[in-house]
Amino acid sequence: MSDAATTPGTGLAIGDLARDEIAAAVALWTAAGLTRPWNDPNADIDLALASPGSTVLAGRRDGRLVATAMVGSDGHRGWVYYLAVAQDCRGQGLGKAMMAACEAWLKARGVPKLHLLVRRDNAGVIEFYDRLGYEVSDSLMLMRWLK
Repeated sequence: MSDAATTPGTGLAIGDLARDEIAAAVALWTAAGLTRPWNDPNADIDLALASPGSTVLAGRRDGRLVATAMVGSDGHRGWVYYLAVAQDCRGQGLGKAMMAACEAWLKARGVPKLHLLVRRDNAGVIEFYDRLGYEVSDSLMLMRWLK
């Protein structure tokens, strides 16, 4: 994905996260409440950028990192993590633009569907994805700590 095109109506240039933007991305995620003590966001970024099946998209406005989304796939299912928009830029269509960029990234790789994990108590985010046409799945996610 290139930074050449700016998303119409948002002034947002979207491209891959540069290594010198990692600290700014982690700060954005922290401010948005997306980081957890058991997940190292720097390790998540390193893994995403090192894999051909994933990346971290960066939304820049006037040279400032104002939005991010980590996107990847297993070849059949796409996933988006760490969608974040700077507090002072919310409500301007940047989250929608970032999700459109994630969907385009996945479609370009032939991925037919996209999954998201959202905490049940995060009503605002659930409403955001609902407005974008996402639906609650009947699937149940199970997990187990391996550490």
